[in-house]
Amino acid sequence: MMRCAVRGGGAHVVIGERRSPSSSSPGSGRSVVRMSEGRGGLCCGGVRSRAADLAGLEMGRPSAGAAGLFRSTRYGRVRATASADPEDIPSDKLQAKSSGSVLPYVGVACLGAILFGYHLGVVNGALEYLSKDLGIAENAVLQGWVVSTTLAGATVGSFTGGALADKLGRTRTFILDAIPLAVGAFLSATAQDVRTMIIGRLLAGIGIGISSALVPLYISEISPTEIRGALGTINQLFICIGILAALVAGLPLAQNPAWWRTMFGISIVPSILLALGMAVSPESPRWLFQQGKISQAEAAIKKLYGKEKVTEVMYDLKASGQGSNEPDANWFDLFSKRYWKVVSVGAALFLLQQLAGINAVVYYSTSVFRSAGIASDVAASALVGAANVFGTMIASSLMDKQGRKSLLITSFSGMVLSFLQ
Repeated sequence: MMRCAVRGGGAHVVIGERRSPSSSSPGSGRSVVRMSEGRGGLCCGGVRSRAADLAGLEMGRPSAGAAGLFRSTRYGRVRATASADPEDIPSDKLQAKSSGSVLPYVGVACLGAILFGYHLGVVNGALEYLSKDLGIAENAVLQGWVVSTTLAGATVGSFTGGALADKLGRTRTFILDAIPLAVGAFLSATAQDVRTMIIGRLLAGIGIGISSALVPLYISEISPTEIRGALGTINQLFICIGILAALVAGLPLAQNPAWWRTMFGISIVPSILLALGMAVSPESPRWLFQQGKISQAEAAIKKLYGKEKVTEVMYDLKASGQGSNEPDANWFDLFSKRYWKVVSVGAALFLLQQLAGINAVVYYSTSVFRSAGIASDVAASALVGAANVFGTMIASSLMDKQGRKSLLITSFSGMVLSFLQ
């Protein structure tokens, strides 16, 4: 049976027991609906409960008097007091089929992931040539600053990206993020001295730091539940694709030493596309709902999934907002006894991965191959980038089948064996 109370303007609706077909009562097989008149003498021929919407139970169309009851606050006025018997609800109506598509908007967001990887890897092949043009070929310290300044900016950006996204919204933050990405790329491409190059790299680093926090957040919030897991790994895949693109972009350097400027300038194009794409992309329905912008959240859901999913997604957002009574954790809580084990394991995984030397490969593989006597040093680096993409694709396809732990063990074991060669 199902019992649902809808309170608003004094109305009270009760959906009574659903009787079995074998009953001899004239009302057999139908839900009994009683409408009691509350304050103001509200009376109508029937209402469509939002809980009934979700279950696929269709009642009478609302009259003009009850229409105001289910406007902007309708999702907050429905309170289920018992669960429905699954056998009473047609299985084909438990979940409406989506008629929208989130993939174009996921693709726009992934431009941020591509730029993240590109700005990390672009200095790999270009470092030798830009060092000669900027007069720092014999200064390893300044070369290190050119490489590492991006990471310093990314650290700052990663701490501010989440706060900006919560305050301004996801799409606005993306548009704002395109500014340091484009300006940093322009300064790097046109730099005539090392100071301008470092400033450009710092701005680009801030941009990719913001996108590192924003891209997975936006993708997870707009992805439907049935493909959310598959799209969860797409951010890392496109970061690797960005690194590969930067390494491939360095192939003409051997014939054109000034090509390094073009390599940095290329990234201006996806930065602009990111801003333009986000200008027409829907805002995260979850963020809009949290801000109390119900009508805008409904419009975003309709654009992402189709109008058939509006009721279901809004109901899920309401349920998730009330699902936990625990207060939000702060930074200091991460070091408490309750969380120290999880935090330690997660931090150790990231730390050990970095200490394995992947950053040195991303930034200096071309120099390493050149020192090893490999003539096609840039091409060899591109092959390393291709292997990185290939490994990410394999991990993404096996993650749900093999489990995270077994893949981590296999991955680290393979790294150990490669170092022993």
